[in-house]
Amino acid sequence: MRMHRPALLSLALSLLFLVSARAAVVPAPEEVLGFRPGDDRKLASWQQVLDYFKKLDAASDRVRFEELGKSTMGRPFVLATISAPENLARLEEYRQIQAQLADPRLLGRDAERKAARLIARGKTIVLITCGVHSDEVGSYLSSMLIAHRLASSDDAQVRKILSETIVLLVPSLNPDGVDIIKDWYDQTLGTPYEGTEPPLLYHKYVGHDDNRDWYAFTQAETQLTVENIHNAWHPQIVHDIHQQGEYGARLFLPPYMEPVEPNVPKQIVEGYTELGNSIAAELRASGFKGITTDTTYDAWTPARAYSHYHGGVRILSETASCKLATPVTIKFEELRGSIGYDARKETDKFKPLWPGGEWHLRDITSYMTAAAFALLRHAAGHRAEWLQRFYSIGKDAVRPRRRGELSGFLLPPKVARVRNVGGVLRTVEVVATSDDGRERLINILRSGGVEVQDISRIKVDGKYRDEVASLIRMDQPYGNFAKALLEAQHYPDLRDQNGNPQQPYDVTAHTLSLLMGVTFQPVYAPFEYDFYGAVPYMGFVVEGVDKYPAKLGVYKSHVPAIDEGWTQWVLDHHPIRMMPWLPEAKMPGYGSTNYSLIEDADVSAGNLRAKYNA
Repeated sequence: MRMHRPALLSLALSLLFLVSARAAVVPAPEEVLGFRPGDDRKLASWQQVLDYFKKLDAASDRVRFEELGKSTMGRPFVLATISAPENLARLEEYRQIQAQLADPRLLGRDAERKAARLIARGKTIVLITCGVHSDEVGSYLSSMLIAHRLASSDDAQVRKILSETIVLLVPSLNPDGVDIIKDWYDQTLGTPYEGTEPPLLYHKYVGHDDNRDWYAFTQAETQLTVENIHNAWHPQIVHDIHQQGEYGARLFLPPYMEPVEPNVPKQIVEGYTELGNSIAAELRASGFKGITTDTTYDAWTPARAYSHYHGGVRILSETASCKLATPVTIKFEELRGSIGYDARKETDKFKPLWPGGEWHLRDITSYMTAAAFALLRHAAGHRAEWLQRFYSIGKDAVRPRRRGELSGFLLPPKVARVRNVGGVLRTVEVVATSDDGRERLINILRSGGVEVQDISRIKVDGKYRDEVASLIRMDQPYGNFAKALLEAQHYPDLRDQNGNPQQPYDVTAHTLSLLMGVTFQPVYAPFEYDFYGAVPYMGFVVEGVDKYPAKLGVYKSHVPAIDEGWTQWVLDHHPIRMMPWLPEAKMPGYGSTNYSLIEDADVSAGNLRAKYNA
């Protein structure tokens, strides 16, 4: 049918009106905040961030905004789910598709055919996490820019992203820190201390270590993210947006440098290499400078990369910082490199050169949003490939183990009873007792999706033996996660081009079995076992010590100290309870940890012994 010119003009005007109407009703961040994210010397409070996302949710049928729980200090911990309206109407269907591809055992017979059908129907699930390190302020500010474009734009690229992906956007993994940093920045604005770090941790307990908790799940924010996002959605891609020092590269992207932790599947390495290189190439072609890949950051530990052991690639981006929201000026000769590159020399791993000059918060948010949309375009344009890779990881994980191959781990319950003899702890006997460490380790593994079974008898090499224990099989989706946390790590001897030892980027070990004093026994195929109703937990009993808890003083420096924060966390969450079988243990307050914070003024005043005995 031919359309006459007036009708065609009318249709075009109608479409233009619809696009304009959408843009008009979806508020831009500056309409709510009073400034555009990225403006110099402007930071948003957590309440302002919440207000913006609530207005976005109310105005756009592409956004669902929800509170998942409370942060350590009681602030709302939130998630924005962004996709096409028709996808949001079928979220549970897509979540079930993810669950089946993550665990191919659920597909039963004819799994390949069923998987192909699910892959054809599914969407790429992309988790974008911002603000875990609260002094990296561009990240949480960029979350609003990313969300606004996805909610308001009707260009073809955004429509494809919305159609082919489901974006799970966390504006901040540390809401408390947003306000801690903003309050300090506002207090010091216009003073010699403008742009400095605050004199307290930006997470109450762990400070910077909140991004080293993805294998122990000690903090409320980690627990909320793992339980309600990672384990619920099994994202194929996790984009973790960070900042780094101002004197190096303008942006880091994967691939990661060596070493890669041995339990990371090869498909994960292939995935983050492909995606990281794609983002870097797109940004370089768009004129962004100072981009490095395959340097500085490794993929050695689950402490930073939960998704690498759960079917998803982690795309870490690290953009150069300024002084919080205060711009800096950097001369070219002041630039320096890091492991694998020099910021003043162009190589395959670092290009093109950034000439130096002013560096503003707007530069940071521009790099962050450009990288995020390059990632989303790849996720949308390669939807089927991402789902196929995700399924292949799960299929490899649950395959039957061959004869002689590692098939699982036994966690036996018996440990030593020790006695305090003249100030020396001596083993008295092996006995069944309560074991907090073993129970905690099992709970951590289960929180990470690992299946832990209680058994009463096991058959190995044709022989039965009674073995009351907990069993972790390797032929399950997240057996490699358990393996990484149980076995001791052997960090490789890496050398630079001159033969000198290369300093590790960060964490080199994550052996929770050693940390918690839990023994285990590897089991090799073939083997059989019988289930047991419940396994008694067992551990150390220490006798012959003072039954009354100490009055503790914890030193609090004016310089933030992560060790002090961790000490407070231990005392707050694991109170000292000596000899709970004693009659007085039933009295109110017995065994609670009585501690106070000691500051410099207290030390100067002296006489601490009268107040504290430890």
